[in-house]
Amino acid sequence: MAESTAPPASAPAAPAAPAAPAAAAGAAAKVAKKVKELDLPNRIHTWPYLVRLEFLAALIVMTVTTVWSITIDAPLEESANPNRTPNPSKAPWYFLGLQEMLVYFDPWMAGVVLPSLIIIGLMVVPYIDVNPRGNGYYTFRERKFAVSTYLFGFLVLWILLIILGTFFRGPGWYLFFPGQYWDQHKTVALTNVDLPYQLGFRREWPMFFCGGFFVLGWYMGLPIISAGIFKRWKPAIFEKLGVVRFAIVANLFWIMMSLPVKVALRLAFNTKYIWTTKYINF
Repeated sequence: MAESTAPPASAPAAPAAPAAPAAAAGAAAKVAKKVKELDLPNRIHTWPYLVRLEFLAALIVMTVTTVWSITIDAPLEESANPNRTPNPSKAPWYFLGLQEMLVYFDPWMAGVVLPSLIIIGLMVVPYIDVNPRGNGYYTFRERKFAVSTYLFGFLVLWILLIILGTFFRGPGWYLFFPGQYWDQHKTVALTNVDLPYQLGFRREWPMFFCGGFFVLGWYMGLPIISAGIFKRWKPAIFEKLGVVRFAIVANLFWIMMSLPVKVALRLAFNTKYIWTTKYINF
């Protein structure tokens, strides 16, 4: 009798992986999103869409401002008397940020260099921002760095300085916390010294080189380190920006971050300057 040559029965097929429906659903969602984006118009007319919203926003702002000015009494102060100056003499509120910066920086830096860099930085934004996402609409998810940096620079480094100068700076430009009496005769022995002196350097040239090491390391070393990190861990961002754009962004970012660092050093450690030279102090 011939032996049976039929192959052995195969095992039942394994059930499909549970990830398959999820992957299919994700692919379908991506396709639907692309279709939805394709259905959106590429351009819309300024009139009536944009002009109408701007007109309504202007009406609302003018109405609120008018009602506010009528209901709240804001009398002018007495005429200026050169024989009796106020203590402290404060600038208008929109300049109090600059006046507060004079506490932490050299007058040349706080009054000329940093404000000029703010203006220059805002001017170069259209040339260094190569991210096309968010043009014509507002999004945070696709522009996290740009939105976060602007909010930090405006709300923290500018508005916070204005609040500090308005409500916390009293006679003698001393810090007064909420609830403290603004004593006109208050005196505080300030012991602000330069950072190299705090680190133990007492001679002129060692102090000069120590301060230059920290300042040049901050303004030149940190941008180079940032470029190396992004080139290794975020190569797409580095290649998209290019060397020149990335250098500009990195330098402006670390210059901006020097302000909170300097404020922290002054308030916490009474540090006056980091690097002193014959022409300018940092």
